[in-house]
Amino acid sequence: MSIFALLNPARIVGWKPFAASGLLLLSACAVGPDYRQPTLDVGTSYKEANSTGRAGSLSAQEANAAPGWVLAQPSDAALRGDWWQLFNDPVLSGLMEKLQSANLSIVQAEAQYRQAQALLQSARSGFFPTVGTSASATRSGTGSNGSSGGSGSTSFSGDGSNNQYTLSGNVSWEADLWGKVRRSVESSRAGLEASAADVATTRLSMQSTLAQTYFRLRVMDAEQRLLQQTVAAYERSLTTTLNRYQAGVAAQADVAVSRTQLENTRTQLLALDWQRAQLEHAIAVLVGLPPSGFAMNTAQVLGTVPVVPVSLPSQLLERRPDVAAAERRTAEANANIGVAQAAWFPDLTLSAQAGFRSGQWTQWLAAPASFWSLGPALALTLFDGGARQAQLEQARAGYDAQVAAYRLTVLTALREVEDYLVQLHVLGQEQMTQGRALESARESLRLTQNQYEAGLIDYLSVVQVETTALSTERAALQLTADRLVASVQLIAALGGGWEVPGTRPD
Repeated sequence: MSIFALLNPARIVGWKPFAASGLLLLSACAVGPDYRQPTLDVGTSYKEANSTGRAGSLSAQEANAAPGWVLAQPSDAALRGDWWQLFNDPVLSGLMEKLQSANLSIVQAEAQYRQAQALLQSARSGFFPTVGTSASATRSGTGSNGSSGGSGSTSFSGDGSNNQYTLSGNVSWEADLWGKVRRSVESSRAGLEASAADVATTRLSMQSTLAQTYFRLRVMDAEQRLLQQTVAAYERSLTTTLNRYQAGVAAQADVAVSRTQLENTRTQLLALDWQRAQLEHAIAVLVGLPPSGFAMNTAQVLGTVPVVPVSLPSQLLERRPDVAAAERRTAEANANIGVAQAAWFPDLTLSAQAGFRSGQWTQWLAAPASFWSLGPALALTLFDGGARQAQLEQARAGYDAQVAAYRLTVLTALREVEDYLVQLHVLGQEQMTQGRALESARESLRLTQNQYEAGLIDYLSVVQVETTALSTERAALQLTADRLVASVQLIAALGGGWEVPGTRPD
């Protein structure tokens, strides 16, 4: 039985149930491949989580101390959405709250998510019929030739004019026989889910950037305090050297060296002023404020490096929003293949129209003035110069490209986690050795100053030791900053506290 027979009520008695059954049977077909998530071997564990070959000359106890991360236990040690609470810094927490609502990059991503919602609603509209109405009023007339008179002239006379008033309504619906609409909805839904993951990616990126900038600013505050103390100490040393020179105990060269050392340190302190100001301006923009209306007071306490729980590589696919977005875009590209394939099949449109038409207002709603029409239309493109085939090949190539992009995103995510695992662990070991170097530098400075005051060495030897001590102090502070930043980067590489919706256990 043909499609027309199923849809033509004049040919079959009791056509409605048969037509409905036929439409349901036909609409059960959806061309194009069903989506299957691309497979990828991610390994059973992180390589750097089990690495113990980078201890150097450290003891076994030192090598395992303060790695900066631990293997996560089920549920209780997992990262949460407010992961910055691990640092126990109320100022940072307050900035994060401002960022959630005021960061313009997040606002932009959320607006793009709303666009994706509208696209999904637009695709779903294909399931429903289109209903319209129209009204018109026309006036028309014709002329007729008259007879020729004796004088040879011809007269024209009108045979009257008429009015036509029409009011009609129409309904049309394109049956989704080949699943074109369903594939479009599937594609739009995957795009919406990818957009939601993009919002999470943007939010996590902004949170990570804010935390890194904040910790670098705090370490710079500590450096400023160190240099301020050093400048004060060098000023006292210059005064002492001047007194010794005036007393004939020290040489003029010692005064010049002491003054050079003091001015160089003042220059370093001044350089920190603009560097800190730039960090402060960056934080202002992150929280949606103009730099002129934002200021941060200096803090006396540095943040402490938390222990970051690290899960298995397979769980990274559920905790990285950018990985989830890439996977959803793969599903979107797969659905687009079905949309392109549906163009090869005929389109079946059911339409109906009814209304009133009359030349007189008084007869407009009378039964004789009514009209109606009902019928299906089947349309198939026979030749398009290869346009449909090109669109299908484009959709298949787009899917292959998106599969590669998804796999690359996963591998990049795994690399980032491995990088930050080893970086955070080695930085912890560096901080131990740097701590020992700092203790030695301070002791060496104390002994050298005693020797200089006793007249056993010249001032140049003191300057060299002081320069080494200052450099060691600043290196220790920089290691602290690097560990704090690396811990934030590891948390971001693990996806923060985000999970694919529906994967969190009850």
